[in-house]
Amino acid sequence: MSFQAYLDNIQTKTGKTPTQFRSLAAGKGYADAKGLKPGIKAGEIIAWLKQDFDLGHGHAMAIVALLKGSKKEGDK
Repeated sequence: MSFQAYLDNIQTKTGKTPTQFRSLAAGKGYADAKGLKPGIKAGEIIAWLKQDFDLGHGHAMAIVALLKGSKKEGDK
């Protein structure tokens, strides 16, 4: 499955776009325009995404990769 397919599945399940997840993460203090804030661990974000959006581990990791900037929309 491509990275974009993960993002599409997440949007279908949650109704949230990648841009909205970036904004939500910024609002929670996890990220800013540059990416994840220093000291923020992936586990914190994964726990939030599992609890608030019922995402599985793999889909939550896709959002973490998006927030870190290691992956972007359209990546395979």
